[in-house]
Amino acid sequence: MQKAERRNHMVHDHWFEGLADHLGSAYLRYSFTKGTVAECDYLERVLGLAPGMRILDVGCGPGRHSHELARRGFEVHGIDISQTFIDLATDAAPVGATFQRLDARLLADEQDLHESFDAVICLCQGAFGLMTASDSSVDSNRSGLDGNAIVFSGITKCLRPGGRLALSAFSSYFVVQAQAKGEYPSYFDADSGVNHEHTEIRNPQGEVAEVDLWTACYTPRELRLLCAMFGLDVESISSVEPGAYGNDPATVNSPEFLLVACRM
Repeated sequence: MQKAERRNHMVHDHWFEGLADHLGSAYLRYSFTKGTVAECDYLERVLGLAPGMRILDVGCGPGRHSHELARRGFEVHGIDISQTFIDLATDAAPVGATFQRLDARLLADEQDLHESFDAVICLCQGAFGLMTASDSSVDSNRSGLDGNAIVFSGITKCLRPGGRLALSAFSSYFVVQAQAKGEYPSYFDADSGVNHEHTEIRNPQGEVAEVDLWTACYTPRELRLLCAMFGLDVESISSVEPGAYGNDPATVNSPEFLLVACRM
C-alpha cells in the first residue's frame, strides 16, 4: 500500500491528525515555519548544545527543526502523532535525524527514551498545548493530570539529569487582549485556558478544509508551576514570536512564551 493510501486508512487518535493529513507538505508554506534557521541559532546557544549531543524533538511535524539541528552535527530524534508528518520528515531526513510516530502523551511509558537526551525541544505548539484533558482516553489513565501535563511529565523523563528543555507555549495574555480588540476571531474559555478557533487550511493542491483548533494557553506563572511539579529548574521565560527567539522579558504583547529549563 502506498503512503497516501495508508494515511487514508489510518484510525486517528487525535483531532490534529486529520488536520495534518490534509495539510501535508503545505504546512511548510505557512509564514511561522520560515524562521527555522534563526530559531535553531538561538536554541544552540541557550541550550548549550555541543556536536554529538542527543536531542528529542517533541511534536516535530515535518521535521524542520530536527533537520536543521541534524545538519549542524547533533543526533536528533523526532516524534509526532501524525504519520503524515512523520513520513514527510523521514523522506527528507539528513544524516543524524530519525523519526517515530508516537503520541507525546505516551512518553512517560517509553522507557527506552527515558534519560536518553541532552536536550528536548517542543516548539510551535507541537504536542504541548494541543492535548486537552477531554481529548482522549489516554488522559483518563492518569487521574488528576490533563493531557498537556502528561506531555510535560514525559518530556522530563526523557531528559538526562542536567539536560535542558526549550518549550514554547501560546500566551493567554495575548489571546485575551487580541480578542478584546476584535483582532483574533476565536473563543477563549477562561475556565480551562483553552482557545478554540475555527479556520480554513489548504492542502498542497490548494483544496480548502474547514477545521477546528483547540490550543491550551499559558502564563509564565503556570509554566513555572509545571516545572516545579516535574522537577525542572527554570532558567528563563521570554516573550517570542516565530523566527524571533531571544531573551526579551515576558510581556502581554507577544503570542508565545519560550521556556528554558534544566532537569535537576
